[in-house]
Amino acid sequence: MDTLQGKIAVVTGGNSGIGYATAKELKKQGATVVITGRRKEAVDKAAAELGIIGFVADQGQVSAIQQLSETVKKQYRAIDILFINAGILGGGAIEQATENDFDNVMNVNFKGAYFTLSNFIPLLNDGGSVVFLSSNTASMHGANSSIYSSSKAALNSVMKIAAVELAPRKIRVNSVSPGPIQTEIMTKAGYSADQLEQLKDWMINRIPLRQMGNAGDVAKMVTYFSSPVSSFITGAELVMDGGMSLKS
Repeated sequence: MDTLQGKIAVVTGGNSGIGYATAKELKKQGATVVITGRRKEAVDKAAAELGIIGFVADQGQVSAIQQLSETVKKQYRAIDILFINAGILGGGAIEQATENDFDNVMNVNFKGAYFTLSNFIPLLNDGGSVVFLSSNTASMHGANSSIYSSSKAALNSVMKIAAVELAPRKIRVNSVSPGPIQTEIMTKAGYSADQLEQLKDWMINRIPLRQMGNAGDVAKMVTYFSSPVSSFITGAELVMDGGMSLKS
């Protein structure tokens, strides 16, 4: 299929997980894809596997975001699709939270995502598409999730405002909010194999469909929002969590 033939797409955090799967799907649909990530070795490996371009950029550093947008502009002049996917887990109980915990999560998940959008708006072609990776926790109220959940709730608010601001240029802005997805992010957060298995069982027991999600399914939804078939959708949040948020 080549529904995105001739389109230029940028995927932040595209060296693993949902970002990697989305980069693969966008390329499958005909787009020229650029991925970013913080670790050069991981970015180079993913880019080589996918046959696409990779740039090293830390979404937690505004200066790196600015440099990334300048690099992309120099090489491609303009883009059509921006998937702001990079994010981290973190935080705990409010009473035990530290400023460092707060800043680590917010600098990547909210501030970094915000300024990625801000810096790439001038590069977006009219009629383009922006998709944020949010989370079903943005509308849930689980204990020990205040910082992460707040970062994603803030993203959804920005998404809706951006949809209004960019509507005159026919640029659509939406977000996809997955529930538990089988990716490497939990391992990166420092959980042991036993802890991961316990966490997986706990999550599955809270999901009506009794299964965790797949990165490929999320990738297809992001690609849908990026394609002409969703041309009348903007300011929308699509929750993909097997019904988990229905039980919150």
